Amino acid sequence: MYNEINLKIRETTPKEDSIIAEHFYKMWLDIGAPENSIKLNHRNLTLEFIKQARKNLFYKGFVAEIGNIIVGSASCQLFTGLYSLILEEEYRKYGYIWGVYVESPHRRKGIAKQLTNATIEHLKSINCTKAILNASPAAKPVYENLGFSPSNAMQLDLT
Repeated sequence: MYNEINLKIRETTPKEDSIIAEHFYKMWLDIGAPENSIKLNHRNLTLEFIKQARKNLFYKGFVAEIGNIIVGSASCQLFTGLYSLILEEEYRKYGYIWGVYVESPHRRKGIAKQLTNATIEHLKSINCTKAILNASPAAKPVYENLGFSPSNAMQLDLT
């Protein structure tokens, strides 16, 4: 575990969006997406997504730094849903956490947990009623230890 002296979790600035985009790309590679399945313009797509989310969805990015070196990142925003939002916000205002990534040499030291806690605090500050995320199999224990319940999302492969 890193302590507060060694590790700093802080909000990103727009200048650091490229780091979020790079970590998002690396995350997909780490969970087994073939490199040729990732669009060549992935960086620009992610940067544009962040720009729009920052403007419209209360987006916040967070980085983990050791010294002045960024070793991890995470993002969060309002979740706009997959269907019409007809429920009052007091009842259902979801936040979505995505792109939690820690560089390989710094994993299993509590950094992902601290990054996720930063996203949770932001979502609480904008009055979200629930935080949701999609976890890789390797990351599920981290999120379950933070109190996330295992997903009940069912899938059918159509390929």
